[in-house]
Amino acid sequence: MNYPKKLIVEPGSKVRLQQFDPAYRGKDEDAEQGAEKALETAKAKLGDLQRKMYGDNQHSLLIVLQGLDAAGKDGVCWHVIGGMDPQGCKVQGFKAPTPAEAGHDFLWRIHPHAPAKGEVAVFNRSHYEDVLVTRVHKLIPRKVWERRYDLINEWERLLAVENGTTILKFCLVVSKEEQLRRFAERLKDPNRQWKISDSDYKERAFFDDYLDAFDEALERTSTEHAPWFTIPCDHKWFRNLAVANIVADALEALDLQYPKPTVDLDQIRREYHAAAGEEKEKEKGGGKRKKD
Repeated sequence: MNYPKKLIVEPGSKVRLQQFDPAYRGKDEDAEQGAEKALETAKAKLGDLQRKMYGDNQHSLLIVLQGLDAAGKDGVCWHVIGGMDPQGCKVQGFKAPTPAEAGHDFLWRIHPHAPAKGEVAVFNRSHYEDVLVTRVHKLIPRKVWERRYDLINEWERLLAVENGTTILKFCLVVSKEEQLRRFAERLKDPNRQWKISDSDYKERAFFDDYLDAFDEALERTSTEHAPWFTIPCDHKWFRNLAVANIVADALEALDLQYPKPTVDLDQIRREYHAAAGEEKEKEKGGGKRKKD
């Protein structure tokens, strides 16, 4: 499957998540059987590409994960981003702004976490909270969140143009029924109960409102330099495989290469052989003393 082509939100297109199928898993009925192996292959490719980007130090990657509760933002971090080298990758979450953060423009707390050249940054929730939560719960006037779409587009374009940042934004879509089933799993599993939040069931009352807010956010901010992808998440294996392949394809398109050595390799080889020769002589000398 061509995941990017199938799941991208084309700039200027209409989005209606109410009509989107969160249980979509492709047309191949046997795909799930090979999903684990396919994901490991994709993760290995991701790891190799990321190391090249880290060494090349000319590009950066920003991955944005947004979605309703239990859609799988943490799951993507564990099962997909986990294939990358932590040395060049960081995950940052954004919750309700602190009083200090709220005293600044809404992007003030975001920009310091944008990836430097050679880095991958993953936003587990992001600056889009400020056009989703604020809209749904009427925390700010309409005229304020409406103008933020343009500000977001300008900020993302700044990253792409000034810092060579590839931006991939994933809207993780889970059905209301599957969301409730995952909430039940959390209640039963002691290892998952820490993820339970007071807001889980309160926010379910706004499920449709969030879908409407996502519709407009995706329509207004899916651009050539920072596209959105709508990811069906009722099947976790498909969600992970889709995200992994989209990210790998985007990195592969950069034609990343390891940088050329900055030292004289012939000289380094001579020094190595000299050092290795000295070690062998020491070993021989040590063996003779033992015999004596």
